[in-house]
Amino acid sequence: MASAAEQLASNLNFSTFAKAEDLKKRLWFTLAALLVYRLGTHIPLPGLNPEAYAQAFRGQSGGILGLFNMFSGGAVQRMAIFALGIMPYISASIIVQLMTSVVPALENLKKEGEQGRKIINQYTRYGTVVLGALQAYGIAAGLESGQGLVVDPGWFFRVSTVLTLLGGTMFLMWLGEQITSRGIGNGISLIIFAGIAAGLPTALAGTLELGRTGALSTFLILLVIIVAIGVIGVIVFVERAQRRLLIQYPKRQVGNRMFQGDTSHLPLKLNTSGVIPAIFASSLLLLPATLAGFANNTAMPSWATSIVAALGHGQPLYMVLYAALIAFFAFFYTAIVFNPKDTADNLKKHGGFIPGIRPGERTAEYIDYVLTRITVIGAIYLVFVCILPEILVSQTGIPLSLGGTSLLIVVSVTLDTVAQIQGHLIAQQYEGLIKKSKLRGGKRGR
Repeated sequence: MASAAEQLASNLNFSTFAKAEDLKKRLWFTLAALLVYRLGTHIPLPGLNPEAYAQAFRGQSGGILGLFNMFSGGAVQRMAIFALGIMPYISASIIVQLMTSVVPALENLKKEGEQGRKIINQYTRYGTVVLGALQAYGIAAGLESGQGLVVDPGWFFRVSTVLTLLGGTMFLMWLGEQITSRGIGNGISLIIFAGIAAGLPTALAGTLELGRTGALSTFLILLVIIVAIGVIGVIVFVERAQRRLLIQYPKRQVGNRMFQGDTSHLPLKLNTSGVIPAIFASSLLLLPATLAGFANNTAMPSWATSIVAALGHGQPLYMVLYAALIAFFAFFYTAIVFNPKDTADNLKKHGGFIPGIRPGERTAEYIDYVLTRITVIGAIYLVFVCILPEILVSQTGIPLSLGGTSLLIVVSVTLDTVAQIQGHLIAQQYEGLIKKSKLRGGKRGR
């Protein structure tokens, strides 16, 4: 039997969207916020020699700088005020979430609900300031070490660069929070999505240009397009896949009336962690590589130079660590966002149970058993989707925006955004039904 929400979702149409004034305001706000972000990626950092920097970037665009440029929406290529992007915030989120699992004080805050979550978010902001300042100073020092990149090197340039880049990151963090609360949700993900999506047309045009000049064969370009389409199809299929656990509710008596027991389903997504593992894994690999990449190579010891070279994009060590981090964060983030014990307690509180499973602890163990098995499949899927196109990118030289990580983010965020819009439309219909029922009740009372 379809639930009321599913019935409402099936009845959604254009007229329903036209009447959803609150949703339209949220969409316009989201679009305006993303436009502000895109404008900021074109405002250059003061004190740079644009021609010298553009030439230096072209020499490094195929490595870690190219990957960082993809996540920043092209801001690194232009060394704009948003060149750091939102990655310091994501890195701080990783560190804080890891600490909540090992630090008892933070673990207790996590259990305090909304108030504890606000305090943890505040710690994440502090961590963003620290990481952002370190990365910004590394960028400033790296730019000064380049030949002719900075017009007037010195402490004034370093301080102004740190303040500008850190201010850009903090503004993007605030903008993402505003999109989440006043827009259609998923603010941070939408900012990353907007940066990657803006680079897709250029990446496609660049790939076709490589084919025109003979750098890539027509067969190879067709192979890349077929792989990209196949990866998109796999992403859509898996992101919508669910493992539904049957939930039964016993008969209950209200007054003199006996109500029949109901049945429902507990949906468990095949990929509960979504796009987060790919973003987390990329940001962790970007953090040390970016700082080392901007450092003066002559001042680095030989072992550090060897590690930086081994962590270059497309290198075997990079691929192995990337796959391992994706698998780790798939399990880690799933454990954070879904607690089988809390779910089992809520089912028991409302009288629900899984047929053949005793309510309480046994139900929690069964849910955890099922969740672990499907998370294995989800982790394998994430590794496959992210690694296979990355191998093609590293072997063929096609733009990074056509890689697996970028496709995963674009498709997943698009599906989540559509789901958010449908959720707002369903809420709009619920409100309409409630208003109609109140009006009918008032007329009958008269």
